[in-house]
Amino acid sequence: MAEETAAPSAETDPQRRVRRLTLILLALMALLFAWYLVADRLTPYTAAGRVQAFVVALSPDVSGYVSRVNVDQNQLVEAGQPLFQLDPKRFEVAVRAAEAALEEAGQSVGANTASVAGATASLVKAQAELDEARVQAERVFALEKKGIYAKAKGDEARSRVATSEALVAQAAADLERSKEQLGALGEDNPKVRAALASLETAQLDLARTVLSAPSRGHVANIDIDVGTYATAGQPLLTFISAEEGWVEAYFTENNLGNMKVGDKVDLAFDAYPGRIFKGEVTSLPVGVATGTEDAPGTLTTAQQSTAWLRDPQRFPVLIGPSDVTYSLEDKNGVRFNSQVDVIVYTGSNSLWNTLGGIWIRLVSFFSYLY
Repeated sequence: MAEETAAPSAETDPQRRVRRLTLILLALMALLFAWYLVADRLTPYTAAGRVQAFVVALSPDVSGYVSRVNVDQNQLVEAGQPLFQLDPKRFEVAVRAAEAALEEAGQSVGANTASVAGATASLVKAQAELDEARVQAERVFALEKKGIYAKAKGDEARSRVATSEALVAQAAADLERSKEQLGALGEDNPKVRAALASLETAQLDLARTVLSAPSRGHVANIDIDVGTYATAGQPLLTFISAEEGWVEAYFTENNLGNMKVGDKVDLAFDAYPGRIFKGEVTSLPVGVATGTEDAPGTLTTAQQSTAWLRDPQRFPVLIGPSDVTYSLEDKNGVRFNSQVDVIVYTGSNSLWNTLGGIWIRLVSFFSYLY
């Protein structure tokens, strides 16, 4: 009888262990599910983050044959550094012809035009530098408005533009003094005015035979060599700015419920496994394109979905670095469109923030594996 009663007890021990293990696993799954639901709102996470920068397709303003290529593929260049040059011969000839036409027009009214030609060249150069400074400043202002750049960076850009404007004003004043030396008849003479306009155009075209880097950055997709005929407005290479970089992270609508500008962010770049970088939310989206817009005159296209649960809509959230510890200048580090995992801390809840911090660090270490 003792043996008969002991047998069932021995048989139930493995069952109890399996039942206990099953309950533990179910409890863990329930905890993970609860953590997922709460964390989705308090510490939203996404693996759909990308490093972004200003990308510009550079093209010449005038047409001509390429006479010199000064850069190599993926080279880091400085602001104002010449990238390539068109053959300047016919443009130099055009300048000399315009100078001769101006001198001839001046002789017809007995005026000396030599100083006017030099002053016009100085004004054209100063105006070209101002245009370049304004283009660079507009990029900085755009990022300053989004909160990615500090106000000091914007003030620096405004200072450069103001300096360039002052140089243009000085060059314009010098040109006006040179024109005054022509005398009343010379400055008002239609032939002189036409010759001055032609000279300015010729000098501007000559200055545009050299295409320079708009800011510090990398050149890529170079599609030219010496002898290539470059057409005005036709892109010849791609420029990726190394000065203005930010992270664009795509979150679901559910993630955005508690998110606000200024929330602290942890970033885990695939390029830096095991390291965490700090950032903050600088801009929240107000909408996103779905690619289903209908042309006027057509009926609205109905969305078809056969899945039990529809795919969540994602929106881009802009993340700026609060500590500038990564740079697009480092070709061994992050690159344009590099992948980055992002977690946002929407409040001061120490428990969920701690769990979120542990998770993003685990993700960062996992990047050693791929």
